[in-house]
Amino acid sequence: MVARGSYCLCIQVWKDSKISVGSLGVIAFPKGHYVYVGSALNSLIPRLRRHIYTSRGEGTVAHWHIDYLLREPHVEIEAIFATDWLVRMECEIATQIALRGEAVPRFGCSDCACRSHLYRVKSFGFIRETGLKKVDLSTLASSPSPQ
Repeated sequence: MVARGSYCLCIQVWKDSKISVGSLGVIAFPKGHYVYVGSALNSLIPRLRRHIYTSRGEGTVAHWHIDYLLREPHVEIEAIFATDWLVRMECEIATQIALRGEAVPRFGCSDCACRSHLYRVKSFGFIRETGLKKVDLSTLASSPSPQ
């Protein structure tokens, strides 16, 4: 895997929830499947590891909107897909995901003009159509926890 690129987190929310998400305030997350689109132009693998550890309750600092969701005990990352491209494709991928899902307004997109970078979707089956490749979570998760 390359050291930089864009990615999708396939997230399962196991029960209806209301979560305080930093400056966005309290957001309702109905039970279901969600896809979050992000990018890491200098540190893709450490970023993905950070997301995994946050979802396991090992990360306590909320730096991004996604951290607030991932640290909930009833939220789980089911899969991660990432690019082999060395350029930021986050907004283009979010546009593709938007065709298949319902946006969580303003989530994860404070640095661009997108409506959202988090979408509630019916399933994750279409993610490969975006050109992303599935990441082996076991190799990411077996590394030491980021400090």
